[in-house]
Amino acid sequence: MTSTLLKPIKVIIVEDYKLTRTGLKCALNNYEEIEVTGEFETAEDALKNIERNRPDVVIMDLGLPFMNGLEATIKIVENFNKKENGNNIKVIILTSHDREEEVIASLGAGATGYCMKDIDPDALIEVIKQVNDGACFLDPNISKTALKLFPRPENTQLVYKQETKDDKGHLTDREQEVLRLLVKGKSNTEIASELIVSVHTAKAHVCSILQKLCVDDRVQAAVKAIKEGLVEDS
Repeated sequence: MTSTLLKPIKVIIVEDYKLTRTGLKCALNNYEEIEVTGEFETAEDALKNIERNRPDVVIMDLGLPFMNGLEATIKIVENFNKKENGNNIKVIILTSHDREEEVIASLGAGATGYCMKDIDPDALIEVIKQVNDGACFLDPNISKTALKLFPRPENTQLVYKQETKDDKGHLTDREQEVLRLLVKGKSNTEIASELIVSVHTAKAHVCSILQKLCVDDRVQAAVKAIKEGLVEDS
């Protein structure tokens, strides 16, 4: 009997340029961990397939005809990732666009990965596996752009006092370490390995961070950490 842990990650590709779409499919099909279950020129066709087949990960271009990738991401998150039905489809933006507003809009729409199209195939596979495992990922160059976009508070001492007055958002030293790794897009397994703790302990720290920061998921925690200067720019 094959363990469910060995099942390939089901991926669909949404890209309007046929040459790019075909090349990406061929590259991903070289990896046993990935199963490309569909490729689509438009978001509309992709959404119909998602409703029927429920992939694990959607690789989404932004500059699509008709409905763009940002709109499609919002629909995926709103329509297919509702807690009551247990679905959790991840969206990775794969694009040549690197403008600040597009990065932030994509994260706000619910994407958990943002990669540039010049990414190496081996690196993309790692991103897919990390995102499927619950991590968020930003292209390193984009991460620096996003970090610069959010100004740090002028009076950090005042912000600290406000947060600790009712103990909301006050993280322990260990939780700050975990948050720093979350911003870097690390999965629970990678966090556990780096901090030399169990995966269960890493998950517990992540849950505590989400609660203290009053956010719903890892991406929101990472964005808030960047916006409010909760981690050092490394």
